[in-house]
Amino acid sequence: MCEQTVSPQQGATRIVVDPQQSLFSNNDHLAGHIRKRLDTLGIRGINLMGSPGSGKTALLETLIDQYTGELSELTVLEGDLATNRDADRILAKGVRAQQITTGSACHLSASLVAEALIGVSLEGVKTLFIENVGNLVCPSKFALGTHLNVVAVSIPEGDDKPVKYPVMIRAANIVVLTKADLLPHFDFNMERCRQEIYQINHHAQVLVTSAKTGEGVGELWQVLQI
Repeated sequence: MCEQTVSPQQGATRIVVDPQQSLFSNNDHLAGHIRKRLDTLGIRGINLMGSPGSGKTALLETLIDQYTGELSELTVLEGDLATNRDADRILAKGVRAQQITTGSACHLSASLVAEALIGVSLEGVKTLFIENVGNLVCPSKFALGTHLNVVAVSIPEGDDKPVKYPVMIRAANIVVLTKADLLPHFDFNMERCRQEIYQINHHAQVLVTSAKTGEGVGELWQVLQI
């Protein structure tokens, strides 16, 4: 945001630039270029967000296991502060993956994604998953040029997470309640959680999955490919 102020003594105009607004503007501009590239190539881009330990990588692994097409049609960008561990897990499934390490940043940005895509072949790819850095706030503010925002909320985190972190839920096209196999072991009110998600974002689709049993993953694939 820019503000103009006038000094009455000198009659000069001083322009004050909001650096945060400039940051978001630049990011959105680059995200738009990424989106155009994906559209040109016929690739569906999916931004997977959620807190650390919400089961994002495990969900990706099970999505790969249940994919009915060729694995060469999938590519994954993995975001973390450090290590290649998540990318290694995806590579072990036979899917192309590129690790993005941010060092200290709590989110991915369009510039980090654009840089990572330079070293990734997108030939024949139909779906590009971007697993964002584990965080329930910051990733929602930075567009990556993807078509869908998917937010993972795990059963062990508690049914109050959506209402406590509404900014992430507002950004979601799909909210995936993960680790459903652990429901018997936690006091998790599924109906209340669903209702609070819909109150925050009535456009969001809510799905329940388990990477361990495969529950709901086929339905998630159907929604992702619409």
